[in-house]
Amino acid sequence: MISDSRLWASLPIPALLISPQDLIEDVNPAGEGFFNASAKAVIGVPVWDMVAVDYPLEDAFARARSSETALFVNDVDVGSGQRAPQKSALQIAPLAGQPGHMLMMISARELSGRMTQNHSVKSAAKSAIGMAEMLAHEIKNPLAGITGAAQLLSMNLDADQLELTDLIVAESRRIVKLLGQVEQFGNLTEPVRSPVNLHDVLDRARRSALLGFGAQMRIIEDYDPSLPLALGDKDQLLQVVLNLLKNASEAAGPDGGTIRLHSYFEHSFRMRRADGTGQSLPLQIEVIDDGPGLPDHIRGDVFDPFVSGRENGTGLGLALVSKIVSEHDGWISVDSTPGHTVFRISLPRAPTTRQKNPKES
Repeated sequence: MISDSRLWASLPIPALLISPQDLIEDVNPAGEGFFNASAKAVIGVPVWDMVAVDYPLEDAFARARSSETALFVNDVDVGSGQRAPQKSALQIAPLAGQPGHMLMMISARELSGRMTQNHSVKSAAKSAIGMAEMLAHEIKNPLAGITGAAQLLSMNLDADQLELTDLIVAESRRIVKLLGQVEQFGNLTEPVRSPVNLHDVLDRARRSALLGFGAQMRIIEDYDPSLPLALGDKDQLLQVVLNLLKNASEAAGPDGGTIRLHSYFEHSFRMRRADGTGQSLPLQIEVIDDGPGLPDHIRGDVFDPFVSGRENGTGLGLALVSKIVSEHDGWISVDSTPGHTVFRISLPRAPTTRQKNPKES
């Protein structure tokens, strides 16, 4: 065990002590958060069963142990059985005075420049949505005239010709519906923040989905029962989860599939703003499905407005999700391969208030 337990517990990044047999001998609290598992569950487990690294690391690790030198690996995907891979840096070094023992630290790459990058993305999105809102307003009136004219024409047509006017009416109504979605996207109000139980949000979204668009799906709850309250707008966060569930359900098709709602606490997840200040985003929600995955050609732009992988898709569902999460000072990411797509939302926790002692004046 690490001799100074206070130093070990204070490390802000996940750290592991690895035995000469490559077994985990100790893990700090940040590491427990990374693995979403207690030290008791992790200790004694082979390290490569717990740490999934997108890099051929075992040989380099063995050489570092043999030569008693440090090993640094930057910008690799590191994950575990409980979480999606995240771009990280690994720092590995021999433990002084204990031959064969190695210390591994995992530094998740901070989301540096997030505010600067998001500012330009949000500005571009606002410009696109602003133009779309203007066009929506201008197009709705002539569309109403087209629909009315088609309905009047249908009164004097034979049955064989009614198919054409019915098509005009149906397509006009579809366009009006799309324009309404565009206007709704642009008119999203600022979140009214208060402490929110994310599990209440997830459960409400799950029940709504099973009664409607996700009736063919199997939705599994995998919650961290000790998850603290989030700081956010409950209704808007519900809209986020509903949109993600709808996206997964539509991707699965009529045969259905499985969606897992996963929540956990990650101590080390932080976001760095352009001004150098940081923000902790420890509350994690994952919506995981076993569908076909995102098409390659849109994977990098899936949160942009009007980008859709489905025929007749509006491309506004995930854009709305991204906008709401951004307005909550949160972060959303996606990792998608055929059979395994993970949308991960990271949110700030609500501030804790100390109860005043009755004896205090």
